[in-house]
Amino acid sequence: MHISEGVLSWPVLAGGAAIAAAAVGVGLRRLPDDRIPVAGLLCAMFFVAALIHIPVGVASVHLVLNGLCGVLLGWAAFPVIAAALTLQALLFGFGGLSTLGVNVLVMGVPALIAAAAFRAPWPRNVALRGAVCGALAIVCGVLLMALALWLSGGAAFMSLIGMVMLAHLPVIAIEAAMTAAIVVSLQRAQPTLLQIRVVA
Repeated sequence: MHISEGVLSWPVLAGGAAIAAAAVGVGLRRLPDDRIPVAGLLCAMFFVAALIHIPVGVASVHLVLNGLCGVLLGWAAFPVIAAALTLQALLFGFGGLSTLGVNVLVMGVPALIAAAAFRAPWPRNVALRGAVCGALAIVCGVLLMALALWLSGGAAFMSLIGMVMLAHLPVIAIEAAMTAAIVVSLQRAQPTLLQIRVVA
């Protein structure tokens, strides 16, 4: 789900960097001390999940786990995602430093949406909530990626946008299953980890 360098327009890159920096700042302020170990673990999971990726044009397809990050951390998912993406860009060249802000938003905003959805007043089945949030995070991320490409190239990127959307269909199913399984396990072992404040 990384967008490569040299693709997006400068206004999109600058706007993405500014908004991402603000979101990371908010996330750092809303990261409780007792959640720092969880944040570190999720950062490592997020980092490793993307190591197995398939290039698709100027983007890539891989597991993200941003929905799980959002469910467990809320706003604090932004600094976790930013740290992992920075390491991936520096160590492996995934995405890039110029697209870091946009990539943080592409994966961080859906994490926050998943956090809100997990706590919305709907059926209490934890597995169903986890599955929906895992799938929703990928769908929203793909839509944000498509928006960034559209704002940068318009109709010139239409075929690429369609290809990226199609390539992420299996990822949606896998993320839904993985997020559901993990939140069910946490509900049994550490239910307090599923109780966070999404908006202060």
